[in-house]
Amino acid sequence: MVLKNIKKTLKNLQKKKLTVSTAESCTGGMLSSYFTSLDGASKIFTLGLVTYSNQAKIDVLKVPKNILKKYGSVSKECCFSMVKNLKKISKTNLAISITGIAGPTGGSKSKPVGLVYVGIFFKNKVIIKKNLFNKNDTRLDIQKKTCNVVFKIISSLI
Repeated sequence: MVLKNIKKTLKNLQKKKLTVSTAESCTGGMLSSYFTSLDGASKIFTLGLVTYSNQAKIDVLKVPKNILKKYGSVSKECCFSMVKNLKKISKTNLAISITGIAGPTGGSKSKPVGLVYVGIFFKNKVIIKKNLFNKNDTRLDIQKKTCNVVFKIISSLI
Protein backbone atom coordinates (compact mmCIF):
# COMPACT_ATOMS: atom_id res chain seq x y z
CA MET A 1 0.00 0.00 0.00
CA VAL A 2 2.81 2.42 0.83
CA LEU A 3 4.61 1.97 -2.50
CA LYS A 4 1.44 2.63 -4.47
CA ASN A 5 0.89 5.84 -2.49
CA ILE A 6 4.49 6.95 -2.84
CA LYS A 7 4.56 6.47 -6.63
CA LYS A 8 1.44 8.59 -7.05
CA THR A 9 2.65 11.18 -4.53
CA LEU A 10 6.13 11.33 -6.08
CA LYS A 11 4.64 11.95 -9.54
CA ASN A 12 2.40 14.71 -8.18
CA LEU A 13 5.31 16.33 -6.35
CA GLN A 14 7.44 16.18 -9.52
CA LYS A 15 4.62 17.56 -11.64
CA LYS A 16 4.16 20.49 -9.26
CA LYS A 17 7.94 20.94 -8.87
CA LEU A 18 7.76 20.69 -5.08
CA THR A 19 10.75 19.76 -2.93
CA VAL A 20 10.69 17.62 0.21
CA SER A 21 12.82 17.19 3.35
CA THR A 22 12.42 14.88 6.33
CA ALA A 23 13.44 14.77 9.99
CA GLU A 24 12.75 11.33 11.39
CA SER A 25 13.07 9.77 14.79
CA CYS A 26 11.14 6.52 15.38
CA THR A 27 11.03 5.64 11.66
CA GLY A 28 14.83 5.80 11.51
CA GLY A 29 15.06 6.92 7.89
CA MET A 30 12.33 4.65 6.53
CA LEU A 31 10.36 7.58 5.11
CA SER A 32 13.48 8.91 3.36
CA SER A 33 14.15 5.43 2.06
CA TYR A 34 10.67 5.23 0.55
CA PHE A 35 11.20 8.57 -1.18
CA THR A 36 14.60 7.57 -2.56
CA SER A 37 13.55 4.05 -3.60
CA LEU A 38 12.00 5.32 -6.80
CA ASP A 39 13.58 6.75 -9.92
CA GLY A 40 13.27 10.51 -10.12
CA ALA A 41 13.41 11.08 -6.37
CA SER A 42 16.39 13.42 -6.75
CA LYS A 43 14.10 15.94 -8.44
CA ILE A 44 12.07 16.39 -5.29
CA PHE A 45 13.89 14.91 -2.29
CA THR A 46 16.65 17.16 -0.99
CA LEU A 47 17.39 16.26 2.63
CA GLY A 48 16.70 13.44 5.06
CA LEU A 49 17.77 13.63 8.70
CA VAL A 50 17.53 10.90 11.32
CA THR A 51 17.53 12.75 14.62
CA TYR A 52 16.98 9.76 16.85
CA SER A 53 18.46 11.02 20.11
CA ASN A 54 17.37 14.08 22.05
CA GLN A 55 20.89 15.45 21.62
CA ALA A 56 20.56 15.21 17.82
CA LYS A 57 17.22 16.99 18.01
CA ILE A 58 18.91 19.77 20.01
CA ASP A 59 22.15 19.98 17.99
CA VAL A 60 20.83 19.51 14.45
CA LEU A 61 17.21 20.65 14.56
CA LYS A 62 17.65 23.23 17.33
CA VAL A 63 14.76 21.82 19.35
CA PRO A 64 14.89 23.84 22.59
CA LYS A 65 15.99 21.83 25.62
CA ASN A 66 13.06 23.18 27.62
CA ILE A 67 10.58 21.61 25.14
CA LEU A 68 12.24 18.23 25.58
CA LYS A 69 12.36 18.65 29.35
CA LYS A 70 8.76 19.83 29.71
CA TYR A 71 6.98 17.75 27.04
CA GLY A 72 9.46 15.04 26.01
CA SER A 73 10.65 14.06 22.55
CA VAL A 74 7.37 12.29 21.80
CA SER A 75 5.06 15.29 21.86
CA LYS A 76 3.28 17.64 19.50
CA GLU A 77 5.54 20.44 20.78
CA CYS A 78 8.72 18.57 19.84
CA CYS A 79 7.26 17.52 16.49
CA PHE A 80 6.33 21.15 15.76
CA SER A 81 9.80 22.40 16.64
CA MET A 82 11.40 19.66 14.52
CA VAL A 83 9.36 20.49 11.41
CA LYS A 84 9.60 24.27 11.84
CA ASN A 85 13.39 24.17 12.11
CA LEU A 86 13.74 21.57 9.35
CA LYS A 87 11.89 23.97 7.05
CA LYS A 88 14.42 26.71 7.93
CA ILE A 89 17.39 24.38 7.35
CA SER A 90 16.16 22.73 4.15
CA LYS A 91 14.24 25.56 2.49
CA THR A 92 12.05 22.90 0.83
CA ASN A 93 8.42 23.41 -0.12
CA LEU A 94 7.38 20.54 2.13
CA ALA A 95 9.06 19.59 5.41
CA ILE A 96 8.09 16.46 7.35
CA SER A 97 8.91 15.48 10.93
CA ILE A 98 8.20 12.23 12.75
CA THR A 99 8.65 11.39 16.43
CA GLY A 100 7.11 8.55 18.38
CA ILE A 101 7.39 5.22 20.15
CA ALA A 102 7.59 2.26 17.78
CA GLY A 103 8.10 -0.29 20.56
CA PRO A 104 7.93 -3.00 21.55
CA THR A 105 9.27 -1.33 24.72
CA GLY A 106 9.63 2.27 25.80
CA GLY A 107 6.01 3.20 26.26
CA SER A 108 4.23 4.48 29.36
CA LYS A 109 0.63 5.03 30.41
CA SER A 110 0.65 8.61 29.15
CA LYS A 111 2.78 7.82 26.08
CA PRO A 112 2.08 4.25 24.99
CA VAL A 113 3.85 2.22 22.34
CA GLY A 114 2.27 3.20 19.02
CA LEU A 115 2.04 6.93 19.81
CA VAL A 116 3.53 8.80 16.84
CA TYR A 117 3.38 12.47 15.88
CA VAL A 118 3.74 13.55 12.26
CA GLY A 119 4.44 17.17 11.38
CA ILE A 120 4.02 18.66 7.92
CA PHE A 121 5.06 22.21 7.02
CA PHE A 122 3.54 23.28 3.70
CA LYS A 123 2.49 26.66 2.34
CA ASN A 124 3.34 28.51 5.57
CA LYS A 125 1.10 26.19 7.57
CA VAL A 126 2.03 23.43 10.02
CA ILE A 127 -0.12 20.36 10.53
CA ILE A 128 0.62 18.08 13.47
CA LYS A 129 -1.16 14.72 13.37
CA LYS A 130 -1.26 12.56 16.47
CA ASN A 131 -1.46 8.84 15.69
CA LEU A 132 -2.11 6.04 18.12
CA PHE A 133 -1.31 2.76 16.41
CA ASN A 134 -2.07 -0.62 17.97
CA LYS A 135 0.46 -1.29 20.72
CA ASN A 136 0.48 -4.95 19.66
CA ASP A 137 1.70 -4.06 16.17
CA THR A 138 5.34 -4.87 15.52
CA ARG A 139 7.92 -2.10 15.47
CA LEU A 140 8.13 -2.45 11.69
CA ASP A 141 4.33 -2.26 11.33
CA ILE A 142 4.21 0.98 13.32
CA GLN A 143 7.01 2.45 11.22
CA LYS A 144 5.31 1.46 7.96
CA LYS A 145 1.91 2.72 9.11
CA THR A 146 3.53 6.04 10.04
CA CYS A 147 5.00 6.38 6.54
CA ASN A 148 1.62 5.55 5.04
CA VAL A 149 0.00 8.31 7.12
CA VAL A 150 2.60 10.77 5.80
CA PHE A 151 1.84 9.91 2.17
CA LYS A 152 -1.91 10.21 2.78
CA ILE A 153 -1.46 13.65 4.32
CA ILE A 154 0.83 14.82 1.50
CA SER A 155 -1.61 13.51 -1.12
CA SER A 156 -4.44 15.47 0.49
CA LEU A 157 -2.35 18.66 0.53
CA ILE A 158 -0.95 18.72 -2.99
